Amino acid sequence: MLRLVRLILFMIVVVMLMLPQTSFARGGSGYAVLDGDTGRVLLESNSDARLPIASLTKIWTALVAIENSNLQDEVVISPKAAMAEGSSIYLQAGETVTVETLLYGLMLRSGNDAATALAEHAGGSVEGFVKLMNERAVVSGLTNTVFMNPSGLHHDEHLSSARDTAEMLRIALQNKTFKKIASTVLFRANTENGMLWENKHRLLREGSGVASDIDERQQPVSALKSAKGSAFAGKTGFTKVAGRTLATAFQKDGQTCIVVTLNESDDWNVHRGLANKVWEDYSLETVVKKGKYNVNKKLAIRLEQPIRLQLTSEEKAKVRQVLHVSRKRQEAVLSIFIGDQRIYATPVTVESADR
Repeated sequence: MLRLVRLILFMIVVVMLMLPQTSFARGGSGYAVLDGDTGRVLLESNSDARLPIASLTKIWTALVAIENSNLQDEVVISPKAAMAEGSSIYLQAGETVTVETLLYGLMLRSGNDAATALAEHAGGSVEGFVKLMNERAVVSGLTNTVFMNPSGLHHDEHLSSARDTAEMLRIALQNKTFKKIASTVLFRANTENGMLWENKHRLLREGSGVASDIDERQQPVSALKSAKGSAFAGKTGFTKVAGRTLATAFQKDGQTCIVVTLNESDDWNVHRGLANKVWEDYSLETVVKKGKYNVNKKLAIRLEQPIRLQLTSEEKAKVRQVLHVSRKRQEAVLSIFIGDQRIYATPVTVESADR
């Protein structure tokens, strides 16, 4: 009988170990640095660990809200939104605020009331909006991400990873509206408790952020000038469980990189250091020039834009190109490999070869 009990207990443990892991290690941390153009991981540590990301959630909230509403839509603030827990832009129940203003309050001041109001407007309800967030995450290949709310307030199942979160910012920055808002340092709000909102992201304030609807002559030069090797967009976050979380997009001489740290107490300095390491170790190289290339006597491909990638000197020497052409020869994909690892792929136009 004792042997049978032990066998049953052993089988239960085995089954539990085989189940998908949805929990996270409290106190865990990680970081990821992506090429801002291709999404290739340049530097990482524990980048796929599923961890709480706090208000970095609002990167995705902003993008999904932009994609599912009009900037000039007027939102009547509900009591639920006005009473949202945590950081706030002090919205009043019953006041009317545009989606655009709510987005600035969301990204610059991390307003949980703004997140709730945007969710209710764009998704019909907070629950409906969270469903949109998760659907968009699946489509975008964010395999380590699950959202349970639009603000990032702690929930044991509300998790992502440093790599996924960096990819969120990279994808979101492809949207011109998001990029403008996420790059703004100062915004004058016209809400009932209207005030001058300053972006919480210190590196953005020090770098190339822009002032929106503000007289530039009245602003510090540091908030307006464009500097080489500086931050141009990002988001801050914090909860007691998640610790300090930070996402930053940097640019220098045509190179861009996206840095995300989760549960990093010295995040400002770590972000600067990781960006500087990219500038030191990687250079932007033209791997293939734009133009027409004969593949054989009958077939050619055309690149409308050059392929430019961030590579180390060692990687540059190992780059090789592989062309995959469909059987019907109407479609082709050009892939760039470093050794056996594919780091980039793009569809190319197929034409008749020059004779």
